[in-house]
Amino acid sequence: MNTIYHCFPGGKFKALTFSYDDGKIYDRQLVDIFNRNGMKGTFNLNSGIMPTDENRIQPDEVRTLYKGHEVAGHTYTHPTIARCPAPGVVQQVMEDRRLLEEMVGYPVRGLAYPNGSFSPEIMALLPYAGIRYARTVTSTMGFAMPTDYMAWNPTCHHKRDLLNLGDQFNALFKKQYLYLMYVWGHSYEFNDDGNWQLMEDFCKKMAFKDDIWYATNIEIAEDEDAFRRLIFTSDLKHVHNPNYRSVWLSVNNEIVEVKGGAYMTF
Repeated sequence: MNTIYHCFPGGKFKALTFSYDDGKIYDRQLVDIFNRNGMKGTFNLNSGIMPTDENRIQPDEVRTLYKGHEVAGHTYTHPTIARCPAPGVVQQVMEDRRLLEEMVGYPVRGLAYPNGSFSPEIMALLPYAGIRYARTVTSTMGFAMPTDYMAWNPTCHHKRDLLNLGDQFNALFKKQYLYLMYVWGHSYEFNDDGNWQLMEDFCKKMAFKDDIWYATNIEIAEDEDAFRRLIFTSDLKHVHNPNYRSVWLSVNNEIVEVKGGAYMTF
């Protein structure tokens, strides 16, 4: 019997992602650090606040600044949504999506819960509003893949033992697992705390590793979706990939790329 595992693109078994909230002007410096080190981040913006706050990235800069990264929602005006009526939550999410999509020119499918506020009812509602995943503020301090993308708990805030966690992540080697390091925060905190060097040092430590996939939040979710859509025969000797994109597998410890639309025999 074949033993088949899902791999990240390129056959990798580790992924690193970032999620930064509020879209303050310090995102410019953070994006520069990411770009110089080959990192990818997700930036969660409040489209209703941006035009009225000169300390936030303005709509006409969004597409160029965040090119190569992901823009996701953070609600229109950043309310504590667990205290809001359901129609208000829908309006906050959908208006934010609509305006952000006008800025970037692609579907906005992610969300960071404002003030970390959510409820089971909101989690159930979000897929109907076009949201694929939503990030919490609960740090796991671990590297497991999410079990519920509507309550996606990050590994850590960047203030919580970031460099030591990076060392632990780099040392992981058991390829029967998928590992994810997920860092979140606010770019203005680096300015407030005077510790931009922390992110410089972390990105330098993590950069250009052959066994790490550097991905946005939505890329990770979509890669898992693509794997779940694969159609295997009952004996695991054949597979059809109905996706447009490739899916990477480990088949009896050999890395295999199943290209979009392909039928493959192992």
